[in-house]
Amino acid sequence: MAVGSSDENGRSGSVAKPDRPSSPGQEEFEVGSHTGTSISTDEEAVIVDDVPGQGGIGLSHRENVLSPTQPTQTRSRRSSSFVRPNNPIVPRSQRRGLFGRFTIIPEVETPLEYKRGTKWTITAVVALAAAGAPMGSGIFLPALPDLAKELNATTTITNLTVAMYMLAMSIFPLWWSSFSETLGRRTIYIISFTMFVVFSALSAISVNISMLIVMRILGGGASASVQAVGAGTIADIWEPAERGRAMGLFYLGPLIGPLISPLTGGSLSGAFGWRSTMWFLTIYGGVMLLMIFFCLPETLANKKPATAPISSPDPTANPLTRVTTTAKSIKSAASTIKRFLWDPLTVLAYLRYPPVLISVYSASVAFGSLFVLNISIQSTYSTPPYNFTSTIIGCMYLAPSLGYITASTVGGRWLDHIMKREALRAGRFDDSVNPPKLIYLPEDRMGENMWLAASLYPLSLIVYGFTASQGLKYIAAPAIATFLFGVGSMLVFGAVTTMLTEFMPQRSSSGVAVNNFVRNFVSCVGAILAQPLIDAMGNRWLCLMVGLFAWITGNGAIFLLKRRGEKWRREMDEALGNNVKVVHNGQRSNEELGQMDGDIRLEEMCDKEDKQ
Repeated sequence: MAVGSSDENGRSGSVAKPDRPSSPGQEEFEVGSHTGTSISTDEEAVIVDDVPGQGGIGLSHRENVLSPTQPTQTRSRRSSSFVRPNNPIVPRSQRRGLFGRFTIIPEVETPLEYKRGTKWTITAVVALAAAGAPMGSGIFLPALPDLAKELNATTTITNLTVAMYMLAMSIFPLWWSSFSETLGRRTIYIISFTMFVVFSALSAISVNISMLIVMRILGGGASASVQAVGAGTIADIWEPAERGRAMGLFYLGPLIGPLISPLTGGSLSGAFGWRSTMWFLTIYGGVMLLMIFFCLPETLANKKPATAPISSPDPTANPLTRVTTTAKSIKSAASTIKRFLWDPLTVLAYLRYPPVLISVYSASVAFGSLFVLNISIQSTYSTPPYNFTSTIIGCMYLAPSLGYITASTVGGRWLDHIMKREALRAGRFDDSVNPPKLIYLPEDRMGENMWLAASLYPLSLIVYGFTASQGLKYIAAPAIATFLFGVGSMLVFGAVTTMLTEFMPQRSSSGVAVNNFVRNFVSCVGAILAQPLIDAMGNRWLCLMVGLFAWITGNGAIFLLKRRGEKWRREMDEALGNNVKVVHNGQRSNEELGQMDGDIRLEEMCDKEDKQ
């Protein structure tokens, strides 16, 4: 056959090649001085080089030169609408995670190099999956009075169905995040959502309050996987410069739950009884399981195992005996038990580092305040002077949920803007690349956004407490207050979660799991104590107490991180062995900073072409 070529003067021409037999799906080619056969498969176009002595080593069609000393590992480079051309696709037979070969979005070697559209798709799937856990708690709030009547339980006992659910959400993510670092993200998603569907269905058919509480604990633990592992997925695919906006969308999912779940729960329980809310969760979990199954590839970085040294046999060694075999079996069993029972708890040791402890504390106080507010709304509007039905009570949760969505939409962009501004102001650039890139630090995210948030949500809680008991004439005041509470608390959640993935870049899921453990434990305490405290001291004084505590300690936490955060982070990086780039911190002229800022903006504009 004739193949296009050129002579030494660069003129195009055809080179005659002798005919040679070819099998279906093969096509002869010539690249430079190399000749070979292109074999088309369902995964990729592989080039088999005919260079003598190379043994037909497979080479991707994008490679022009074959190194005679370095055989290449076969990876798919098929053109795909999901990945960039220079990002190899992992063949279906080698994809990781449960049923990984069935994903529509392919697994790639470098998840950070997915196309932007693909990144947003993965982020959206994870965000919707993360909505399941908070939806499971919020959907029950309007149905608590009906539940108490049907199962003959007191208000405090029925509140345990929410409180124990939150407690399970605080504990189980420690195991989910630990297992995700070894088993992968996809496997954990599929296992946990399968469990969520089963336990939600069992909750719907509970015959007494004890069975319901147990099933709710197991369902809450299963649904909580995404809250820890999901943030790790975001860190897997997004660069730090864009992670704030992506984390904002991710948190939009968990906040969609509080938006629609009270309204959905009120409508369903009013029309069909409280059991219909559990069947709704079962259906939602099943839909999300299908989306995860087909649309969520494995994104955890593929760690190459270390090559074990080859040791020569010892001729004097005794052969294995039954005693040594038994000892090894016992040691292996002990190691397995330690891995599954003890190792997940070791992530709590990260709280000994001040950046992690203070960040987690800030989010936990805000989250505990949120559940005090949730219980207060249900208690206030179901009693005089309102006496609202469960459907209208569900509508009263719309105001804070709209605040969550507003802050999630705007706060992520604001967070990234503050981070870039602070890095430019400090003159931190990575000069090892051209053009130099900004080096971002976690504490850069704590600007005016955190000062505003740490004062906004506590003051809004206080205003709500003093206006909620004034009756229908002033009902707009507590609604506005709860909306502002949603804005302020969401700004805290988004900033803290993003910072934790950056304080612990190689252990992002573990950092978020610690955050979930502490904040959900605090919210569990808040959900249990809120109603007795409302009965004892009244709604306004409870909100005043919680609001003042959150305002003083929240601002104090920000002050400490702004004052000592950089020193603490460096000590933490040294202790954890984090790979930190060398920071150029020299003085640059305004013209130079402006030029670099322009280069960064130009690079961002070029990245938008990937959306096409």
